[in-house]
Amino acid sequence: MSETLDWQRVADPRAVIHYAVQSLQRGLTVAFPAADGHATAASALVSEAVERLAPGDDELTVVLRTADEARDWVPWLGSSALRLARRLLLGRAVLSVGGSIDNGLASQLPEAVRRRLGAAGRLRLALPEHEALREVLRHLPDPVLMAQPRREPIADVIVADEPPRSEPATVVAVDDARWEVVRPGAMSEEEVRRRAARWIVFVCTGNTCRSPLAEALCKKRLCEQLACPIETLPERGYHVMSAGLAAMPGFNAALEAEQVARGYGIDLSTHRSQPLTGDLAANADYLVGMTENHVRALTDYFGEEIVAPCRLDPSGDIADPIGREQSVYDDCAAAIWQHLESFLAEIVPSEASQP
Repeated sequence: MSETLDWQRVADPRAVIHYAVQSLQRGLTVAFPAADGHATAASALVSEAVERLAPGDDELTVVLRTADEARDWVPWLGSSALRLARRLLLGRAVLSVGGSIDNGLASQLPEAVRRRLGAAGRLRLALPEHEALREVLRHLPDPVLMAQPRREPIADVIVADEPPRSEPATVVAVDDARWEVVRPGAMSEEEVRRRAARWIVFVCTGNTCRSPLAEALCKKRLCEQLACPIETLPERGYHVMSAGLAAMPGFNAALEAEQVARGYGIDLSTHRSQPLTGDLAANADYLVGMTENHVRALTDYFGEEIVAPCRLDPSGDIADPIGREQSVYDDCAAAIWQHLESFLAEIVPSEASQP
């Protein structure tokens, strides 16, 4: 006989959270609201509870506390695939990741649970949909597995509430840097493609001269090479951005930078400076500094959390034109334009690797 906890009517939701946490630790199953019914969860450390989740052939999903936790479960994926996984998880997707489970957190689970998770040769990962499950994960040290949602929940304890969304999550298969939508859902294939796009982030000091020019000129070159308008670049596989290591937010581009950009048919008047955040750095597939000092600072500050940064000009620095005459800005833009040609020649052909 199931015990039902009404999420909406309970006087103190914390009581529901604490009871659900205790239930999972005791080896009971707990059902939480999901878009297409209720998803029943169990502690991954209790083999008997996991067996009762889905006694048939239903696939089980690892419920993550944060998107960054994906790297702990699927460390065999390369850095670009892990960044892709992070973006898709944050965009309302269930990931089905191919590969052995012997090297990640799953290798620490009881043998019977490992057999269930590794039977299909893939590992499913998702973020919690409902607030109650998110709160439970904050208080529960155990990893949690979840069966596919059912209209009629089967669990020892049921957290009753309205479903959090009208559509189920999109299921995306990820293998290395490739992806495929295997079940349509809340996130359209177009949105998956946009999130899967490579992030190119140009970095300078103040984000008012060099990196804005690099961003704008890179977009122009990409549009010319791909024969597409600038607004469709994400759909074609590229997000291009810029930031500054010591930037103050909200400043315009230097007037001289705006002027030289106009010569390339580019309007920089809407640019606003932004500092390089840890989140932006972690999501970047390419971090491109203007000088060796920028590259060194990125490496020292972010370490292994980011892709290895590089200089736009591998053989030298692109000097800061701030405070100099217009001709220095003109030369700076010309140098950026020239080095973008070789930089993009290495990454644009790889577009063919996307589905």
